[in-house]
Amino acid sequence: MAPGKIHIVFGSQGAGKTTYARQVAKETCSTRFSIDEWMVEIFGPDLPKPMSLPWVMERVRRCERRIWSTASEIAQHGGNVVLDLGFMKVSDRSKFLELAEAKGLPAQLHFVTAPHDQRRSRVMSRNASKGATFSFEVTPTMFDFMEAQFEPPTQAELSRSISHSTAHERDASVRTTT
Repeated sequence: MAPGKIHIVFGSQGAGKTTYARQVAKETCSTRFSIDEWMVEIFGPDLPKPMSLPWVMERVRRCERRIWSTASEIAQHGGNVVLDLGFMKVSDRSKFLELAEAKGLPAQLHFVTAPHDQRRSRVMSRNASKGATFSFEVTPTMFDFMEAQFEPPTQAELSRSISHSTAHERDASVRTTT
């Protein structure tokens, strides 16, 4: 049996990653894993006040390990998988590409992008509407912090990525791949 493909979706906050990941999952008959959904469901009720970034990141890493274990098993049995885990850092993206390669699983990067002002506006609108892609409120301060954490794709990443711009979309629910 041929292995399934691992789709790795990454981009800045508000670019439309989760909406895009849902569409890729539907189009490729994939199982989708989105870190925000896991975090809210498993750890949301226990979130300390005030929020502690080290506390959150430890739990993100736990979820990522469990998600990878399940996702790689699905792919080894021929199923496709979409990973919507943020992937803010080059090292995070590289790690998952290496994990896939070590198991002989094909992987495809998907870079989702939109202009800063549009992304910020989407995040603030998502906070207000609490629509389909809302998991938790992202304050302007949180947005600015996370914006500084994102590492743009390297040339090597771009050369193996499907790039998807949501710049001309009124919201991230409409897909146009470039």
